[in-house]
Amino acid sequence: MSADLAKLESHLATRSYVEGYVPSQADVHVFKAISSAPDATAFPNVTRWYNHIKSYTSEFDSLPGSSTAGEAFLGSAAAAPAAEKKEDDDEDIDLFGSDDEVDEEAERIKAERVAAYQAKKANKPKVAAKSVVTFDVKPWDDETDMEALEKAVRSIEMPGLVWGASKLVPIGYGIRKLQITIVVEDDLVSLEDLQEKVAEFDDYVQSSDVVAMQKL
Repeated sequence: MSADLAKLESHLATRSYVEGYVPSQADVHVFKAISSAPDATAFPNVTRWYNHIKSYTSEFDSLPGSSTAGEAFLGSAAAAPAAEKKEDDDEDIDLFGSDDEVDEEAERIKAERVAAYQAKKANKPKVAAKSVVTFDVKPWDDETDMEALEKAVRSIEMPGLVWGASKLVPIGYGIRKLQITIVVEDDLVSLEDLQEKVAEFDDYVQSSDVVAMQKL
């Protein structure tokens, strides 16, 4: 069954993954339904996602989550998962009704609806701006204990910081770097502060770098 690239393109325009903030089985499910690399001109967001998920090919079986969310992006007419069936409350509110006859009662009802809508909108909590960051940490040499390095890095706790999936990437001469995905709240987490904290583990860490960053 093939993937619905147009629907996937629209979905990935504001997201990094099919579901959640880290690669999951939902991404694997959709990835396997794409027989070849998508057209980068027609589907730039799908192409970005496809290349990123492709780098996890050797880890597909160990990625977390369920494939259920991926079903919504296949060519089948099957119902979308429950997570996508509910539309934004704002779109469900009929501010003006459908009566053709305009009288005082209709105007009163309309005014009440507008007032209720404005009150509801004012009370909605603001959504914190977040970013998905690909973060590299390089060791001193090929003898560095990478398991201990990753454990040390993940021990860092900051408000608004969530550690995600990781992998070891060869960089030459038998040396591998730690590449880890993190989600940060932009107003709470300074990436410079995070790099300074990582640098404190100088028994393991030579340097760190922000490789990619995308707003959620």
